[in-house]
Amino acid sequence: MTVVANHAAPSVNKDPYVIGPDGTPLTLKDLPPTSTKRWVIRRKAEVVAAVRGGLLTLEEACDRYKLTVEEFLSWQKAIDQYGLPGLRATRVQQYR
Repeated sequence: MTVVANHAAPSVNKDPYVIGPDGTPLTLKDLPPTSTKRWVIRRKAEVVAAVRGGLLTLEEACDRYKLTVEEFLSWQKAIDQYGLPGLRATRVQQYR
């Protein structure tokens, strides 16, 4: 589960973050560029983690990345059902 957190201890970086798909903190600065055209598994998973953790709303993510709600929800469903391999664009038949 990903959650938004603010650093409790004093530190240099006070940006809100969520835990990304690889287990590292993910801030707005770490998200894929808004100009992203090639959606690899990692980028899709980062956007889903950001929305689930409250870093972005669903609407903000769709606006930012020019996604439809249905497309985003399909990524989320793929992760829920098949894990990160479910986000793979090729060889989808193995996961369904």
